[in-house]
Amino acid sequence: MAAKRSSRGRSRSESTHRYPRTARLDEVVAEVVASEVERLDDPRLDLTTVTGCDVTNDLAFATIWFTSHTSDADALAALERAAPRIRGVLGRSIRVKQIPELIFKVDPSIATGDRIDALLRGDGHRTDSLDDADDTSRRGSRRSRGSR
Repeated sequence: MAAKRSSRGRSRSESTHRYPRTARLDEVVAEVVASEVERLDDPRLDLTTVTGCDVTNDLAFATIWFTSHTSDADALAALERAAPRIRGVLGRSIRVKQIPELIFKVDPSIATGDRIDALLRGDGHRTDSLDDADDTSRRGSRRSRGSR
């Protein structure tokens, strides 16, 4: 009968967690920052949402991704101004040796999603590529050949 190993004798590589520490920290930091952003009394942050977080492996920096239905520049300025306060709340909320420096960035996925949505709702032809111009000229040349 095999002896059951206690959690105390478990090596670091045999962690009970299913995903890396930084991934767990990403989630926790994003939740704490989002909660604190809701509490801030700044009108520039009224319609601002924290969409994600990327914490570096050494915990030196945390990039906080956000979207804002108002001005992204105003929201960014307000978040950078509130960064020391948010970092203090983060320090009281999570147990790590080093609280990461917060870097705020506008989440490009919303704009990308809007662009894809517009393409899907349209006729499906992109207007921002040189390939479309080539396709149009080819179509025109095919029509001119067929009409002769």
